[in-house]
Amino acid sequence: MPITVLVVDDSGFFRRRVCELLETDPRIKAIGTASNGKEAVEKTLELKPDVITMDYEMPVMDGISAVREIMAQQPTPVLMFSSLTHEGARITLDALEAGAVDYLPKNFEDISRNTEKMAKVLCERIITVARSRTSRIGRSAAPAGRAAATPAPAVASRQPVAEVRRGSLADRIAARREEARKNQEHQQAERAAAKASLVPASKPRAQPRHFSLVMIGTSTGGPMALQTVLTRLPANFPAPIVLIQHMPSTFTGAFADRLNTLCQIQVKEAADGDQLKPGLALLAPGGKQMMIDKRGSIRILPGDERLNYKPCVDVTFGSAASVYPGKILAVVLTGMGADGREGCRMLKETGSVIWAQDEASSVIYGMPMAVAKAGLVDEIINLADITDKLISDVT
Repeated sequence: MPITVLVVDDSGFFRRRVCELLETDPRIKAIGTASNGKEAVEKTLELKPDVITMDYEMPVMDGISAVREIMAQQPTPVLMFSSLTHEGARITLDALEAGAVDYLPKNFEDISRNTEKMAKVLCERIITVARSRTSRIGRSAAPAGRAAATPAPAVASRQPVAEVRRGSLADRIAARREEARKNQEHQQAERAAAKASLVPASKPRAQPRHFSLVMIGTSTGGPMALQTVLTRLPANFPAPIVLIQHMPSTFTGAFADRLNTLCQIQVKEAADGDQLKPGLALLAPGGKQMMIDKRGSIRILPGDERLNYKPCVDVTFGSAASVYPGKILAVVLTGMGADGREGCRMLKETGSVIWAQDEASSVIYGMPMAVAKAGLVDEIINLADITDKLISDVT
């Protein structure tokens, strides 16, 4: 059966165009429209769609209020349309906090002219958001699971990845991804490993350990996951933190400001030359790549066109691997795709520790699953437990 969608927007033109774009994919069917938030709530209760696309500025009831009502009465995955401005970022973050799953830029020029490209992006995002029904919407978090992975042997001699040479690191990441793609014979073993990871065996709590750096990578569902993890950390948290969230350039500054207001630790959008400090979290700027150089300083570089994500978790993780060998705790949170897997592989080869969010608490169990399937994870943890483990395990 096709994925059913309710399209909500006060613009008749936008509603029609979105419906037309959805009709290009036989896996998706628009089953209704609404012109304001109140009507959206009523149509949701009546039609029970699989996914809702939602504008935020509407008469009668705005989009954020509508999302709150829908989550209270008929929890349904919501994809917000957002303007790529600082104010649009703030409103989108409010919508995500209210319960929306993801967002797309609202650009009338793109949606009216670049039909084929916009249709593909929209339909792929709808399908991804629909999958979130099985992970977060209307479900409570399961108890945290913990699994031990066999540590990968440390590599004694490696080409330094901390040197800020974009081409070298990007080439290595691209090569690793291509190698993983070609290894078709391992698919059955990976699927078996993934199933095993869903019910991880318990293990004793790790003894506190000194880490020179905590790195957290995430994508879809990440803004609220990061907010959950970071807001409970104490101001004197003993390790520096770097954050890599897939997000547009106009959003990361607003997101860093929001976290800084909510958190006891300091949070800022990273700038070239920033120094890593305990109690400071640096968020990778959107549209660029963040790396750690051999002196432990932040380097911000233009986005590499060979890489899909800007910022890219693999790039930041990989750049730090030889700077702090065996002294990094990397955490992979909710997100679609496999960004972070090859960076975790580089970290694991130097003896660092990898945690992954569990499926039950992930909005999209893609990035954490990719790391778990590759056998790189030391512990699989429910989102609600990650902060307590950071406090207890990091010295």
